[in-house]
Amino acid sequence: MMTTQKRLSGLLLGGAVGDALGLPAEGLSSGRQRKWWPGGLRHRFLFGRGMISDDTEHAFMTAQALLAADGDVERFRSSLAWKLRWWFVALPAGVGLATARSCLRLWLGVPPERSGVMSAGNGPAMRSAIVGAVFAGEPEKRRELVRASTRLTHLDPKAETAALAVAEAAAWIVRGEVPLEDFIGRLRALSADEAWQGLCHRLANAVAGQESVADFAATLGLATGVTGYAYHTVPVALFAWLRHRGDFAGAVANSIRCGGDTDTVAAIVGALAGCETGVDGIPADWRNGLVDWPRSTRLLERLAGQLASPDGKPVRWLWPGVLPRNLFFLAVVLTHGIRRVLPPY
Repeated sequence: MMTTQKRLSGLLLGGAVGDALGLPAEGLSSGRQRKWWPGGLRHRFLFGRGMISDDTEHAFMTAQALLAADGDVERFRSSLAWKLRWWFVALPAGVGLATARSCLRLWLGVPPERSGVMSAGNGPAMRSAIVGAVFAGEPEKRRELVRASTRLTHLDPKAETAALAVAEAAAWIVRGEVPLEDFIGRLRALSADEAWQGLCHRLANAVAGQESVADFAATLGLATGVTGYAYHTVPVALFAWLRHRGDFAGAVANSIRCGGDTDTVAAIVGALAGCETGVDGIPADWRNGLVDWPRSTRLLERLAGQLASPDGKPVRWLWPGVLPRNLFFLAVVLTHGIRRVLPPY
């Protein structure tokens, strides 16, 4: 029986690994990935090493806010809002337009309950797996916390439905529930939206038919890459996890091969797959290849320990190091951008 701490460590580290592996391929099609990197999946961001992006940063902030709030939704909302404010002014290289606008509104004095903008982007889905895992046995509190997190930045109901789906998946893993039909039923119950119902139907059929992740994405019109639209990102991530259950490497690699918003899709897949397999199920070279700082793998494991503790507190970390780290990260991102104008195309 896997302990809660092992599951939470697997979730946080798995999400970080997926994020770091997917980052160099972000925006690239599957075909161009194959031309650039004909070999197997490995870290390619910085001389064979990996660094995290906003996906892991948002999961980290959410986990810290959960610890600060101790289950109180208003305290959680307030804590996460302040973390988003300071995250924004530290010049993150990757920030979605909706999240950026919401952070700016927060700085201008708009209260957290009204700071979100109308968008169905995937930002809230980045933050919801850890909520689902920590509150696996409290469905109403789980929904309230995901709703509070979502509406800080995104007001479109589709963004909330997608974020709730990721949280539901993480909770389902932690509870050890097995019947797939039960999980699909829980997904369907999240929204009566016709588009969402169609996605759930398509997901169930694809799992039953053992389709490839690429084929599933293609049926959603995503043959050239998964977009940042929540109703694209989350169904592909859920399918990659379900199609390769128990196989962390297979789930993450096949999600990245779809192209597009690879870091976010792989971060969500990695979080769910890591929650299921634990840290030991994540390939050691992928774990050891992460070299980020000050949000290091050791810090993420400490965070998981606090989340698993009945009286856990937010972890102390060297937050002043974020700005110089982000400036260095931005320089590496710009270097990758220049590389992309060169062949092979």
